[in-house]
Amino acid sequence: MSGSDRFQSHDYYLLDELLDEEHLIARDAVRSWVTQEVSPIIEDFAERHACPTHLFKALAEIGAFGPSLPAKYGGGGMDEIAYGIIMQELERGDSGIRSMASVQGSLVMYPIYRFGSEEQRLKYLPKLASGEFVGCFGLTEPDQGSDPGGMHAHFREDGDHVILNGSKMWITNSPIADVAVVWAKNEEGVIQGMILEKDMPGFSAPEIHGKWSLRASITGELVFEDVRVPKANILPGVSGLKGPLSCLSKARYGIAWGAIGAAMDCYDSALRYSLEREQFGRPIGGFQLTQKKLAEMITEITKAQLLAWRLGTLANDGKASPAQISMAKRNNVLMALEVAREARQIHGGMGITNEYPIMRHMMNLETVLTYEGTHDIHLLITGMDVTGLNAFK
Repeated sequence: MSGSDRFQSHDYYLLDELLDEEHLIARDAVRSWVTQEVSPIIEDFAERHACPTHLFKALAEIGAFGPSLPAKYGGGGMDEIAYGIIMQELERGDSGIRSMASVQGSLVMYPIYRFGSEEQRLKYLPKLASGEFVGCFGLTEPDQGSDPGGMHAHFREDGDHVILNGSKMWITNSPIADVAVVWAKNEEGVIQGMILEKDMPGFSAPEIHGKWSLRASITGELVFEDVRVPKANILPGVSGLKGPLSCLSKARYGIAWGAIGAAMDCYDSALRYSLEREQFGRPIGGFQLTQKKLAEMITEITKAQLLAWRLGTLANDGKASPAQISMAKRNNVLMALEVAREARQIHGGMGITNEYPIMRHMMNLETVLTYEGTHDIHLLITGMDVTGLNAFK
């Protein structure tokens, strides 16, 4: 088990002055919750490769599910910066905890809100917002990751139902999910979304074991064997890849903020350790190479904070493009991973133990680097945006 949570925030460029009171209240509430409820248990759960599923209801109570969705459906009615800050604070605790929340809010509640019928919204969103229902999002397949348009999952019509077949892979929350937003091709090859419930015959969600990363997050498959889904469960508001990709943009935006939280936790621990650990008669923080590490870490964190804040203001105005979101996700996650690696060096041998959060963050961030669009794919999204030339094909 790790020691007590002594985290102190670092705001080198006084970004708090750019935030509204609503943002600060939300951040402080979630930060306090993470300190009290996540930090004392997370190393134990990660070591046991177990998901703290009891936190789902608590995440709902602190408003972590759909904070920027309308209150009418159980959301928080807050803006996109508040949503980002909440993800930042959750990932300061653990990337897996943030994944639990961002999947629920951005990949399950958001598509039902944006593309669902009013009946679907009222049926599912309040229960997802309250944590009564756990949700998951089925897009990635065993053979289709970066190219979701090549998915094999398909369905055919059968009266007032459709018959769904196929499988999905690397699905956060799937083994414990009550509902799944699944994307599959109709008989014309057009991608559509639908809402599945866990008790539908032929629908199963086996857990994936053996992960060295995101060990406190539960991950599984989705398997569909002639699953009869009522046509009333198909999302009527979208067809084609636009649907799932817009959901991914929402989630990637949250990751761009979330990764900063992991970086801040690693930096804070490294700074404190450098002032307490003595070698050659003085704290190691007094040596030039240690100061170089710390100075570069806080510089990169500050740049990422500015990038996320500006992206948030654009998102609030409806101006944040998918390419801008890709840039922030790619930059901020790599930044966090590099901060974790430098922090590990400052901690020396202690950095590989669970007395400190460094290795857990580092292992988690290896996954965050490649999920919701790989590091390289996001680079090519930026490349296509600036050149107008598609390097994917």
